[in-house]
Amino acid sequence: MDRSEIMVEFDSHGILPTSQRLEIAEILFEKQQHLSADQIIDRLRAQGSAVSKATVYNTLNLFIENGLVQECIVDPERRVYDSNTQAHHHYYNLDTGELTDIPRDRIKIKELPDLPGDRQIEDVQVMIRVRSTIA
Repeated sequence: MDRSEIMVEFDSHGILPTSQRLEIAEILFEKQQHLSADQIIDRLRAQGSAVSKATVYNTLNLFIENGLVQECIVDPERRVYDSNTQAHHHYYNLDTGELTDIPRDRIKIKELPDLPGDRQIEDVQVMIRVRSTIA
């Protein structure tokens, strides 16, 4: 997504296009990818940006709230931000930390348990944890 496309997305979601938000968005939306906040901060620093860590986290939360990215909680200590907002699942490589998309139609869920009380399903996401095989 280029800067003009990002501006259109911001406008359609009522997001004020600050220079910091644009810098963060350009990194996130350069391609479909999974990045941690620290990876985004590292890329910003490599570009000479002085965007604060707090601004990165606040911007990511804003993007999540507006459906521009999905937050993937890989484990209790690791979160990544997914620029692919289409419904899909993931492989998580425990050895490399890499997250790989699985198209939604590649996994079939036949039946889910009854939900408690007056609950309804909002979403189902499958994360398959894998390790490299030892030869």
